[in-house]
Amino acid sequence: MHSNLTIKFIFVNKVFIILFVIMFACIGCEWQLRPGSDDEAPAAVTVERYDRMEAFFLTTGDYSSMQQMQTRYPVQTRLLIENVLQLGKVDAANINTRFYHFFQDSTLQEIIEEVGRQYGNMDDINGQLSDAFVTLQQMIPDLTIPMIYTQIGSLDQSLVVSDSILGISLDKYLGEDFEPYHRFGYTERQRSMMTRSYIVPDCLGFYLLSLYPFPGGELATQEQRDEHMGHIQFVVNRAMHYKMFENKWVEQTEHLMAISDTLTYKALLQGTTFSF
Repeated sequence: MHSNLTIKFIFVNKVFIILFVIMFACIGCEWQLRPGSDDEAPAAVTVERYDRMEAFFLTTGDYSSMQQMQTRYPVQTRLLIENVLQLGKVDAANINTRFYHFFQDSTLQEIIEEVGRQYGNMDDINGQLSDAFVTLQQMIPDLTIPMIYTQIGSLDQSLVVSDSILGISLDKYLGEDFEPYHRFGYTERQRSMMTRSYIVPDCLGFYLLSLYPFPGGELATQEQRDEHMGHIQFVVNRAMHYKMFENKWVEQTEHLMAISDTLTYKALLQGTTFSF
């Protein structure tokens, strides 16, 4: 992290998370309030396709598109260049050239092409995110729906969480059979979670983790981390209306919620530890 970056952010790296969390390894969308009557559908989530503007610049070298990126998405561009890719200051005189040449690597060009092929249409993910976040907001009424966008990294972080902004690195969701994943040594377990189906649960889970971090912070024990992730996974399952995650910690959380008449989802996520 650069010391002069005033925005609070969290980078989520699948390889790192897998080492200490039994849940999932790792996972753009902007929420919009649509005017209308009270009986219309709740606010929808629509992916903000920052990756398309990024890919256009990185494949054509059209510097006007880079200027559009910096104007329309200043926070996203700064996070990508300075903190995800660590190429230098976003306002450096030669940063556009450095950014462009960095992605001329053959593997990164392959990634850009594959992202375009697999994610030309994200209507399914828009719908899943909309349904899940609407449900999550009903479960936790004061929860703010983040602006979610897509980007292309260099197999670094899967997700970037910065205040009410959530970035999805599509390069980490190209499927377990994507050859570069094998080439760079991702395990079979890791690759099984680097798929399209994990984007929505990853978004929900790690956004909740950013709002309700591990009890005890960096001093949290492994048991506290596993228990807390079980709480988050349980909430994600409920928000998705689907049992995406199944393990003993989720089962214990289900039992805890079943025997309590007063424990809310927010209180569950805010708690330190619970005795089962």
